[in-house]
Amino acid sequence: MNILLTGGAGYIGSHTAVELLKEGHSVTIIDNLSNSSFKVVERIEKLTNKRVSFYKEDLLYTTRLKDVLDEHKIEAVIHFAGLKAVGESVSEPLTYYKINILSTINLCESMIASGVRDLVFSSSATVYGEPIRMPIDEETPVIDATNPYAQSKAMIEKILQDLSTAQPEFNVALLRYFNPGGAHVSGDIGEDPTGIPNNLLPFISQVAVGMRDKLVVFGDDYPTPDGTCIRDYIHVVDLAKGHIAAIEKLKEKPGLVAYNLGTGTGSSVLDIIRAFESANSLTIPFVIGARRPGDIPVSYTNPALAKAELNWQTKKSIEDICRDAWNWQKRNPKGYSEP
Repeated sequence: MNILLTGGAGYIGSHTAVELLKEGHSVTIIDNLSNSSFKVVERIEKLTNKRVSFYKEDLLYTTRLKDVLDEHKIEAVIHFAGLKAVGESVSEPLTYYKINILSTINLCESMIASGVRDLVFSSSATVYGEPIRMPIDEETPVIDATNPYAQSKAMIEKILQDLSTAQPEFNVALLRYFNPGGAHVSGDIGEDPTGIPNNLLPFISQVAVGMRDKLVVFGDDYPTPDGTCIRDYIHVVDLAKGHIAAIEKLKEKPGLVAYNLGTGTGSSVLDIIRAFESANSLTIPFVIGARRPGDIPVSYTNPALAKAELNWQTKKSIEDICRDAWNWQKRNPKGYSEP
């Protein structure tokens, strides 16, 4: 199948590209490289020994999107492109709404014009806001997202739902991720955040490699066993394979579907620190800081629907996540910025 990845040079997109190429699919990537590097594309090709068609374009402004879809005879799109920093979204809400929502509308218009009808959307578990029950399943209401980033994802989901209703031949899989971590086992591609990491595992990795003095744990007074927030951490390679399963499902089950992608197990911040130390024989210095606005105490999923309908489930452990994250970081101390 010929598949377009928007934002395909990013963290999750690059790992998905590798898994797609391994499965024999053809991959085309559009990315404006605002939060990634062309070196990622080169490493994808090195890992798979296959060519990737790459276009440096911004979905918000490009006039070439339909041409790319037509030229490469694209059959399905996986839409990763967008801004994703929760804290930044709070201080720059208009930027997040403009870029994330309008770029998606532009993409859908081009897909319709080119006759491309299958879309997998990179959504987020944050669309559930402060969930009314735990674990979170797909019947949990999507209400009261707690920040503009999450709101933009929820708004896009609603737009895609309305589009699918208006045009029943337009098929959509909404993939609501929990907390991705880890890296490709080779250490050639991994997570390389710009500035201070927003996510726990790259922050821990940067402390371990000496880029940062210590980790700040945001609060230890939550109503959890050790007082720190609990999240569902999923290996990025497992997550990438979930996208392949979703594309295949759209061919069998047209319409709009939503799936939570996670392990079904919650781990606290302190659990992850200990697992990283144990898996890599390291010590991670940390201090307890104030709570971070917008953080909820507990979030983990019930992955039963994805298992039943996609025949997908996670295979990699927390230890795999920690080991692979460190392998990437120690091989690339400064990420993709190194020669």
